[in-house]
Amino acid sequence: MVLWGAVWGAVLGLLWPGYNEELHAIAGALLGAAAGWSLRKAVRGEVARTATLLQAARAQAAVQPPAPAAVAPAPAPATGDGPTVPLSSPGVRPQPAVAPAQVAATASPRPATATPATARTPAPPNPVFDLPATLVRRAWEWLFGGNTVVRMGVVVLFIGLAFLARYAVENALLPPQLRLAAIGVAGIALFAFGLRMRRRAERTGYATTLQGAGIAVLYLTVFAAFRLYQFLPAGAAFVALGLICLFSAVIALVLNAQALAFIGFAGGFAAPLLVSTGQGNHVALFGYYLLLGAAIAVIAWKRAWRPLNLLGFLSTFGIATAWGVLRYDPAHYGSTQPFLIAFFTVYVLASLFYALRHGQPARKAVDATLVFGTPIVAFGLQAGLVREMPYATAFSSLALGFVYVLLGAWTLKRRSGDATVNRWLAECFLALALGFATLAVPLALDGRWTSAVWAVEGAGVYWMGRRQGRWLARAFALALQGLAALLYLEGSTGMAAGRFPVANPAFIGAAMLAAAALVIAWWARNPAQDEGASRAGQAFARLEHGLAPVLFWIGFLWWQSALGVEIHRYVIDAQGSYAMVFDRATRLVLMLAGWVLSAFALHPFALPTRAAPWRVAATPAWLNAPVLLLAALWGMATLDHVFQGGGWLVWPLVIALHLRMLRRLDDGRPQAWWPWVHAAGVWLAVLLAGNLLVFAIGRAQLWGTAWATVILLVAGSLVLLALVLACRGALQAPGSARRWPLDRFTPAYAWRAAAPLSIALALGALVVAVYSRGEARPLPYLPLLNPTDLSVALALAICAAWLLRVRRSALVLPGMARGPAPLALLGAIAFVAVNTVWLRIAHHWGGVAWDADALFDSFLVQAGYSILWTVIALGLMVGAHKRALRPAWMLGAALLGITVLKLFVVDLSNRGGSERIIVFIAVGLLMLVVGWFAPLPPARTAPPRAAGNLQEATP
Repeated sequence: MVLWGAVWGAVLGLLWPGYNEELHAIAGALLGAAAGWSLRKAVRGEVARTATLLQAARAQAAVQPPAPAAVAPAPAPATGDGPTVPLSSPGVRPQPAVAPAQVAATASPRPATATPATARTPAPPNPVFDLPATLVRRAWEWLFGGNTVVRMGVVVLFIGLAFLARYAVENALLPPQLRLAAIGVAGIALFAFGLRMRRRAERTGYATTLQGAGIAVLYLTVFAAFRLYQFLPAGAAFVALGLICLFSAVIALVLNAQALAFIGFAGGFAAPLLVSTGQGNHVALFGYYLLLGAAIAVIAWKRAWRPLNLLGFLSTFGIATAWGVLRYDPAHYGSTQPFLIAFFTVYVLASLFYALRHGQPARKAVDATLVFGTPIVAFGLQAGLVREMPYATAFSSLALGFVYVLLGAWTLKRRSGDATVNRWLAECFLALALGFATLAVPLALDGRWTSAVWAVEGAGVYWMGRRQGRWLARAFALALQGLAALLYLEGSTGMAAGRFPVANPAFIGAAMLAAAALVIAWWARNPAQDEGASRAGQAFARLEHGLAPVLFWIGFLWWQSALGVEIHRYVIDAQGSYAMVFDRATRLVLMLAGWVLSAFALHPFALPTRAAPWRVAATPAWLNAPVLLLAALWGMATLDHVFQGGGWLVWPLVIALHLRMLRRLDDGRPQAWWPWVHAAGVWLAVLLAGNLLVFAIGRAQLWGTAWATVILLVAGSLVLLALVLACRGALQAPGSARRWPLDRFTPAYAWRAAAPLSIALALGALVVAVYSRGEARPLPYLPLLNPTDLSVALALAICAAWLLRVRRSALVLPGMARGPAPLALLGAIAFVAVNTVWLRIAHHWGGVAWDADALFDSFLVQAGYSILWTVIALGLMVGAHKRALRPAWMLGAALLGITVLKLFVVDLSNRGGSERIIVFIAVGLLMLVVGWFAPLPPARTAPPRAAGNLQEATP
């Protein structure tokens, strides 16, 4: 079959188109013989397998083993020791007794019964989705919690009167004057009847409800007279509504009826909106609101009615803000500034009266909404008023800070009243003073103030809400943080302008956002203990505690953003163009130092030596290794080397701090992460060592030579060699390492860090060997003594040494690592590298161009390959013969066969050339040497086993 294939292959080779018939015939004969030999082997193997199967089937049919008889269970003995089997039963061993409990445990499990619904743990409430339900529940409790009948009656009566008025208007049943008079009389009657009912102590709630309904009806009457029928001019209607408000306030004070005052003032604040014609005077509007605010401040002196204070605050500043957005013009400044100061004074006094006059506990006395909300909104309106005046916002901030310094000092010196309330008020006022004084510097340079002040004030509101157990105040503070962040991002350009470091609004604004988020995260790290909190309050307490790590990271990233805008600061020259203060290399190392130094400053809060570790404070330190790797890669991609721009100082500093943090934290959580961090340190060492070599290559002006192409390969080889030497003792005797980090992280260094590094080195050696031409300028080219050959040999040798060492160790390795594949891969790469050595020799000494096509077409290269492959095959076969290694001998024989095939397919095409003669002679002589010194070694036979071990050897 082999001969038949060779003949037909030669015939087909002669018929193949082309002019080289001799070469075609020889190649066809060889390929045909190989095909015939493989076909013959396949056929013989199939025949032998079929014969074996038939023989086994006949043997099985001749000997049929008897079927095993069923063994009936023996009856249980009277002693109760469990079932036994008679000893005389052949082939049956005594079984151990089985307890009834074990039988029950091994029986088929019964389906589990469903747990009763009452036994299930209710899911925690969601404060977002529970808020509408909470409002509905409270309205339901108000309607049905007290005198349900009267409250329902008031609602129905009011609706009925409204329907009656509408019906009368639509059908013209009565004159409009009579209709309005009837409605007004009905309101007065309700109020009078409620006033009469207050004489009965048990009917106080009933009476207050009727009085409030009567005042609401009076408001409705005046509004209808003005808006629907124009019976009253705007001024008269305005005065009438103000008088109703004043009347309700006086009656509420006399009767101590908070609800009545709230209804009256709600109508009073709504009066200008109800009677507005769009042509009103803002001085009259603000004067009227100032009178209402003064009345609320007087009531705050007399009564601790917080809802009334909030109504006045929200209504006054809400209307003022809307007017300022829609109508304000800088020409109105002189007529609006006094009113803004007066509004601010009125509601600061209201908050002081509420806190200091009524002997309330500290948790309720300090109203965070008024204490912090009044300066926030007032300062926002002030900034809008003076936005056209240079530095006016900064001076306003200083003035406001001075006011709060005086208030804080006054409350600190105050000796009367509750000391706790005085202290809390002083802390709030001094915090506000510090915030406004801090804002004065950036506001003098830039108008972006809102986000910073809202962030600081939001932190103050959260702190007060935390101390007073008010979840709504804390929710408002968190919402204020989000709004402040959005406002900052809207006005931010990502860079800061200014000649002075830090003193610019971009940095200070981001820093204040960071500080506010971090202090809120610190306060929220422990769940809030709100005594008697509602379901919504309890749900929000759980929510804010869960958000504490998120707030920490928001604050940390805001701080990094503040550092970033400061590092990217620019100055504007006389021509109006801007120039960066720091160059690109300096910006990179400063950002890197900012991250690592910030993580180093925070990580002590998470150390287990603290009484209550703040674990999230360690998370920035967890990410030091990725940050360092990214900085190194970015510097390699964009800079000449990472040690520019002060990198010589910063990189050793940050690495030392990183190792210090790693030493303190790597015995805690997360345990699965720290081996990767240690491994990343090894990879970082490779990058930095490579950059050092880059710097050396640049200083020596060796770019464009082989020295530059082997930089990372040499750096990786040195690092892997250091790993092999450092882990040598720990791999030979596990547990012998006594010093950190090898005492606990030997596998991380010896395998997790070294395995990717060795793979990268092997592949890098292959790439360098194939693509580097070995230019050794200024040194002459010498085979094997040039940077390319030396670095490739060093990398492959260190990879092989590491692989052999870890395979001999007790490390838990994947099965592939202990198999033949890694060594085979290294051998293949080494074979390719040896072949490229001859390419570089032919290029430098033979004058062959360093081009793939030119090298392949060169007969010098091809002839050298033939001799080289034969020498390699000779070495393999001789060595395998001495050690009786048939696989290695077969590998050498295969290479020799490929060489012979190449002689006839490639080298034979050089007709008449002297090179062909030399190649054929050299290869032939070498093959003779192989046949003499290295015949096929005998196959190894298994040593005979003792009779006692025969059963163990049988699978």
